[in-house]
Amino acid sequence: MPARRPVRAVRAARGDRGQVAVEFVGMVPLILLLVAAVWECVLIGYAFSLAGNAADEAARVGAVHGGDACTAAARRHVGDAWNMDVDCGEAGHVYKATVKLKLPVLFPGLDIDTPITGVGGSSNEKEKE
Repeated sequence: MPARRPVRAVRAARGDRGQVAVEFVGMVPLILLLVAAVWECVLIGYAFSLAGNAADEAARVGAVHGGDACTAAARRHVGDAWNMDVDCGEAGHVYKATVKLKLPVLFPGLDIDTPITGVGGSSNEKEKE
C-alpha cells in the first residue's frame, strides 16, 4: 500500500493558493508610484541641465550680438514644450543671461509655478564705437 500524506499537510498546501496574485495586485501601485517618482527626479535633473546650457549659450551669443540674439539662442536650445522665461543684459563687463524653466510634472508642458533657474555669463565682446 502506498504511503499517504497526512491530512494536515494537504490542507496547509491549499491555504496558500492565490497568494502570489494578491501580493502582485498589492505591489503594482507601489511599484508604479516609485517609477513615477524616479521619472520626476530624472526630469527635474534634465530641466536643470537644459536651463544651465541654454543660459550659457545665450550669454555667449548675447556678448557678441546683443539682446534679441541672446533670447533667440536660449529658445533654440530648449524645446517648445518647456515654459521658459529669458532675461538677458549687461552686468558690468559681463553679459549675463538667466533662463527660468517651470518645474515639469511627469512631462514637459504640464508644470507648476516653481522655477528652475540657469544663469550664464560671458565677457562682453562688442566693440565700442
